Amino acid sequence: MDYNKIVQLVYDARHIAKDQTLRNRVNLKGEADFVTAVDMEISAFIKRGLFDVAPSVAFVTEEEPKHVHAGERFVLDPIDGTTNLIRNYNQSSISLGYYSGNEVKFGVVYSPFSGEMYFSVKGKGAYFYNAKNGIRNLLRVGVENYRRNKLKTSDLPHRQAIVEFGAGSTNKGVAQESFELAKKVFENCMDLRRICSSALAVCYIAAGKIDGYFERKIKVWDYCAASLILEEAGGKISQWNGEKLLFDEPSTIVAGNADTYAYLLSLLKNR
Repeated sequence: MDYNKIVQLVYDARHIAKDQTLRNRVNLKGEADFVTAVDMEISAFIKRGLFDVAPSVAFVTEEEPKHVHAGERFVLDPIDGTTNLIRNYNQSSISLGYYSGNEVKFGVVYSPFSGEMYFSVKGKGAYFYNAKNGIRNLLRVGVENYRRNKLKTSDLPHRQAIVEFGAGSTNKGVAQESFELAKKVFENCMDLRRICSSALAVCYIAAGKIDGYFERKIKVWDYCAASLILEEAGGKISQWNGEKLLFDEPSTIVAGNADTYAYLLSLLKNR
């Protein structure tokens, strides 16, 4: 698999993400669940590019939810954090994972607004690259050979942790449970966050910026790429019952550095 070409493709989608005209073209998919022309254009752009890279590999994207494939596939969230995008909050990311042999083999999460790029090839660690001034140096070294800015989770205990939580904005039926859990976590950690881009939140754990994350219901395109990045950075990620994340249907999710993950799992595992 040519990971250089895949990273180049994700990076090249930045112009679409920053197109204000496309950002202003918004449709409502469901309760507090938006899709913009940016989502659709990035999805189409990356789908075309991936076909050139690996025409035999299936393609799953948030904007084609009915097309679910078993086995080898690319999994894309063209904009993770669409509501943030609409409001010019700029905490959004393009998230692309490569899933094969019942595991994630590669993941890249890129914020076109900050230039933050997180990526991992399975078994080779997880890394950060500042793409504000382009990705020439990354591609020159090669994605599979890059060894600078290696990611590692913090080793803070959960009482000193900053924890992200998903409130279920597109499924407000779980809001009471989510906020009750958030209150318990808040009482036993340093502070809470609501970044509202699951992929970025998990990568921030990998980078040691925050320490934990949990959400009741989440889709595979939200975590496919980031889950590998976190695991390669020494973090933990699973369903609330401690079992592996699901890759063919929605999943619960809990993630963190070692101590924060253990604390969150103890709180969530019987729910």
